[in-house]
Amino acid sequence: MEVPLSAGPGTPTRTPATPAADAPRTPSTGTSDFVAAVQDRLTEFFATRRPIVEPLGPVFVDAADALEMFVLRGGKRTRPAFAWTGWLGAGGDPDSDEASAVLAACSALELVQACALIHDDIIDSSRTRRRFPTVHVDFEQRHRERGLAGDAAQFGASIAILIGDLALAWADDLVHAAGLDPAALARFAAVWALMRTEVLGGQVLDIHGEAVGDESVEAALRINRYKTAAYTVERPLHLGAAIADADPDLVAAYRTFGTDIGIAFQLRDDLLGVFGDPEVTGKPSGDDLREGKRTVLLAEALRRADATDPSAAHLLRTSIGTDLGAEDVSRLRAVLTELGAVDDVEHRIADLTDRGLAAIDSSSATPAAKEQLRGMALAATRRTA
Repeated sequence: MEVPLSAGPGTPTRTPATPAADAPRTPSTGTSDFVAAVQDRLTEFFATRRPIVEPLGPVFVDAADALEMFVLRGGKRTRPAFAWTGWLGAGGDPDSDEASAVLAACSALELVQACALIHDDIIDSSRTRRRFPTVHVDFEQRHRERGLAGDAAQFGASIAILIGDLALAWADDLVHAAGLDPAALARFAAVWALMRTEVLGGQVLDIHGEAVGDESVEAALRINRYKTAAYTVERPLHLGAAIADADPDLVAAYRTFGTDIGIAFQLRDDLLGVFGDPEVTGKPSGDDLREGKRTVLLAEALRRADATDPSAAHLLRTSIGTDLGAEDVSRLRAVLTELGAVDDVEHRIADLTDRGLAAIDSSSATPAAKEQLRGMALAATRRTA
């Protein structure tokens, strides 16, 4: 379920999601009711920030509204879903008094995601996100429209960096305001700290890898492991398990499943970044090629081209990261396919998915959670957006 919001400057129109009267208190993941329940927690949290934000004046109100708009605009709520399922699989009771606090803490992952996306869009110079201007582009446009002094692009990037920082700070605030009991909060906080460091470390590895021109498959996989897998699947499951005080064997199974499915998720994203339909993905076709992203897809293609087709290797190295037209993108797609890199990535996705599912199948997670995680894994690795 998505919330209709204004995309432009000014105050966003908010329509809080409201579950049906006969809906369960804590709906199942993979349903519109679960997305609506997360939406409600986030909407309620943003309402609590307004008395804090408003005394700082309209400029900061606009920035906070932009963050709220970005978070509530949509999304699959994948990370809260994995955290919630991790809690259920470790024996959490969805009808307990604790459930509301658990769902609120899980929902805080959407603010971490917002921070990562806002900053990633600046780093990648992306102009759109979910068919809307990225946050830095939005504020760049506001600068121009209002005739402000200084460089519009620099202004947009600066404000967006701070809005991303605000998202990360507010993620912590939401966790501490969720209402977890002190012991559960302490267990949650230890995993939360690891996750935040890993996602930031993965981003540093990504930027550094591009700067030094590291073209290895191993480097790309390491970045996927920490930049995406850790905070998309592995640590969210671990967070849910921590709240439930799960035993070490179940935590280990969750982490194996989460790492494998999380990397497979990113590999699917890499394919969509080159071959995805813009009408479905919400991003221009071939954006990853223009941005010069050092993906496993590109690394594998270069490895194969260096061994068998030097002209293809030269084409890839001189084309990636440039202002490519539609015909250029089509040509590069063909090269990636002909080299067998696309098939290689598809095989990696299948192998990782099988390994992850085997880990969860042999775990002590509840049967219902195992079934749910299987469905979530397949949805994440076979998606088209």
